Amino acid sequence: MKATLLKLKPGTLAIGLTLAVCANAFAAGCPSGKEGNNALPGAPTAPAGVTDTELAAIDLSKENVKLSERRLRLRKMTIAPDGIVPLHSHADRPALIRVDSGEIVENNSKCTVPILHKAGDIAKEFLGTRHWWKNDSGKPVELTITDIVNDKKADPMKDMM
Repeated sequence: MKATLLKLKPGTLAIGLTLAVCANAFAAGCPSGKEGNNALPGAPTAPAGVTDTELAAIDLSKENVKLSERRLRLRKMTIAPDGIVPLHSHADRPALIRVDSGEIVENNSKCTVPILHKAGDIAKEFLGTRHWWKNDSGKPVELTITDIVNDKKADPMKDMM
């Protein structure tokens, strides 16, 4: 039997890998009945104990989707014990976040209670989401993040780190 190698475009490969990573996980979101507006009073505005590393990116203006000024980005983030990912918005940057190890609490503008994310959970960040995260677990938390970035707009997370 002859083996055949498929040639995939980088965008197709990235989407396939993202789906494979996400296939066995579930989206961790606001608990049922707790959805609602949360002004997030006292939310931190500066990061603490966060390492954010871009692993790879694809220029989406050069792919069949023709999304000018956009990149599909893959990142790895480590949040130390007591670390904080400060308040930020996803008005122009949809993202999927997979908790690879540890537990972390998200405070979300669309949920009236904090959301606990555990290893294997995937959080969806999309239009209208404002939130911040805190690691109260006493152990480092590892995240894998895929997002679509508009390079013509300031990246508030990059500017904070």
